[in-house]
Amino acid sequence: MTTTITGATGVNQITDDAITAAKLPAGSVLQVVSNTLSTTGSTTSSTMSALGLSQSITPISTSSKVYVLVTGSGARNQDDVGTVFTIYRGSTDLNTGTTGMDVTYQAGATNIGASWSMQKLDSPSTASAITYSVYWRTRDNGNLSQNNWLGGETTITLMEIAG
Repeated sequence: MTTTITGATGVNQITDDAITAAKLPAGSVLQVVSNTLSTTGSTTSSTMSALGLSQSITPISTSSKVYVLVTGSGARNQDDVGTVFTIYRGSTDLNTGTTGMDVTYQAGATNIGASWSMQKLDSPSTASAITYSVYWRTRDNGNLSQNNWLGGETTITLMEIAG
């Protein structure tokens, strides 16, 4: 037996028997994609360089936002060294250049590791494919390692949010 609910807010408003992205309210998660980097890397550079982790997404709508979440772990190999991470959309630094997210390790010790995360809610204003990438640099010209502590992975997750 079929039950039909009618009216301006009734089930019959979804006439194709599917809930599509266009029918979801603002704030709904439309799609989720992620990528993981598990190889170990290191840097002594004081300028931003690619970590080697990126992920592409094609938004359904130009009004969509993209929530970017990055989690990872790393270590420093000498005293008084920090790491700065940032997220790029294409060639655009979403954290205004040299600021980024700063990981500070315990002072006065070497071979200290830390887990970290950063996030950004971006408004790319496009329905074309876009790529988000993780960049990093040393804050103090020291020797830094990535993915060699606490599980050894860095993950980027992109969530398209309906606008």
